[in-house]
Amino acid sequence: MKQQVENIFFMRFAIKKTLILFLVALTATGYGQDDNSDRKLTVDVGADLVSSYVWRGMYQAGVSFQPELSLSVYGFTIGAWGSAGFPEFAKELDFYFSYQFERFKVGISDYWWSGEGTSYFKNSGSHHVEANLGYTISEQFPLSLEVNTFLTGEEDKNDSGGNNFSTYISASFPFSINSMDFETGIGVSPWKGMYGSCNKLNVVAITARATKNLQLSYNYTLPVFVELTFSPSQDNAFFVFGIQF
Repeated sequence: MKQQVENIFFMRFAIKKTLILFLVALTATGYGQDDNSDRKLTVDVGADLVSSYVWRGMYQAGVSFQPELSLSVYGFTIGAWGSAGFPEFAKELDFYFSYQFERFKVGISDYWWSGEGTSYFKNSGSHHVEANLGYTISEQFPLSLEVNTFLTGEEDKNDSGGNNFSTYISASFPFSINSMDFETGIGVSPWKGMYGSCNKLNVVAITARATKNLQLSYNYTLPVFVELTFSPSQDNAFFVFGIQF
């Protein structure tokens, strides 16, 4: 009971802090929109089919189908992302809420990866709440920097039962060569936690991704990608193929 109360407290604390950030950002940027901005509600639906599910340099599941739904308006986005793996039935359902103003982005995410057959609502500790902050330098030099810190979650505890506040800091850079899109990136964790066992800088993921559009018909193209990931902190490497719908 004490643990559940603690998790609920941290979850409410995280949500309140994030909403305050949203309100400050909204006020500072004049709603982050100008007269030429598209203020209509945008709905995006998509899915990926991947040969294996690798997240931040860590293996999650084998072949997986990953749908996503998001709604955006006035810089705000709310969305849901899921993953179902097979032959083992690994199940994940995440929700996120973010606000983009100019080149800054703040948000909060709720990760739930306990799998089929476990309670989604009764065990608050199975929800891992994370605060997100991102910045892109410019359109001409689109280097993106992100900081993501877990605030709650039963899998992010230290030996004393307190939170590790596991943090993932990443940098990524997209570019194109001919008709292919590429993205390189690196992710590190500054202390011991979910991403590494050393109480020092952990190199979590070094990635290189290439995406190509396959012309299936006159009106339809199918994006496919390959992603190579090296994870020194996990002593592992991955090569993933994916299809985007």
